[in-house]
Amino acid sequence: MPSSQKKRTENLIIFTIKSGTLIEVLAVLHATPEFENHYSIEDLNHRLKKTQHLILVAYDKEHPIGFKIGFDRFKDGSFYTWMGSVLPPYRRGGIAKALARKQESWAVQQGFTSIRLKTRKKYKTMIAFAENSGFTLVEEIAKIPEAETRLLFEKTLT
Repeated sequence: MPSSQKKRTENLIIFTIKSGTLIEVLAVLHATPEFENHYSIEDLNHRLKKTQHLILVAYDKEHPIGFKIGFDRFKDGSFYTWMGSVLPPYRRGGIAKALARKQESWAVQQGFTSIRLKTRKKYKTMIAFAENSGFTLVEEIAKIPEAETRLLFEKTLT
C-alpha cells in the first residue's frame, strides 16, 4: 500500500525529519487536497533562488509524508514559513508541529528574530495551528470572496 494511503493503526506515527529535495516536496504537494494550484519544480526554484532557505521533509521510512519550506522573503530579520503539508493519512500525529519546531530552531541558529506565515481565511486548520503555535495575527488583506482573504501571522523567536 503506498504511504499516501497508509492507514494509521495506532496513535503513534514514527517519522524522521531531515533536509529534503524539491522533488520530494512535489510528491507530497501534489497529493495534498488543499492545494488547488499545483506548483512545478520551476515555480519552487524561482521562489527560492538567491535567498537563504530551508527545505525540510518528514519521512515514513524512505517515503516523504510531509514538508515545510521557508525562506528569507522580507529581508528584515524575519523568516517566512512559506508552505507546508502533511499527507492526510498522517495528520494529527505531531508531524506538522515537529516540522515547525525544527524550522524555528534552524531560523534561530541562522539569526532570524521572528517567523511569519500567510494563510487564507478558508484554511481554518492552518489558522488554528498558527494560533496554537504562538503566532499573532498582524495583517489582514481583504479579498473577494472573503474566504480568500489573506491572514499574515508572526511569532517572535527566542
